[in-house]
Amino acid sequence: MNQESVIIQCKNCRTKNRVPKQRIKDDPVCGKCRTPLPEMTFYSSPVMVSDSTFHQDVLSYPGPVLLDCWAPWCGPCKMMGPILDQVAREYAGRVKVAKINVDQNPMISSRYNILSIPTLLFFKNGQLVNTVPGAIQKPEIDRLMAGMV
Repeated sequence: MNQESVIIQCKNCRTKNRVPKQRIKDDPVCGKCRTPLPEMTFYSSPVMVSDSTFHQDVLSYPGPVLLDCWAPWCGPCKMMGPILDQVAREYAGRVKVAKINVDQNPMISSRYNILSIPTLLFFKNGQLVNTVPGAIQKPEIDRLMAGMV
């Protein structure tokens, strides 16, 4: 497929639909049940994830996910915030950027052995492909994303 597309999950039957980006505004419908698909389902800002939504928001997502493991009291985490906002805007429709507060969500922190924050987890089709502890700059994130998109 030569054109960029986004995956939109039908709210009615939960089928995942691939829609070319230029057709998003054409009121697309689900290929299975014909229900109108939500207009804006690609993410242009980070999505908050919790222990209870992790499977659906990260592991079940059909494409790449960049998960920021952070805490509100962490200075380096706060410095990463604007960088991840920019990454979410630039990669909207290709990569889902998500954030999980490790203080409020200990199950995921424990499952992925998060020992320092911030830690970035890179998932592709539900599989963890890379773990990067510590604050990093946007060019490094871009380099790491190149292998995922």
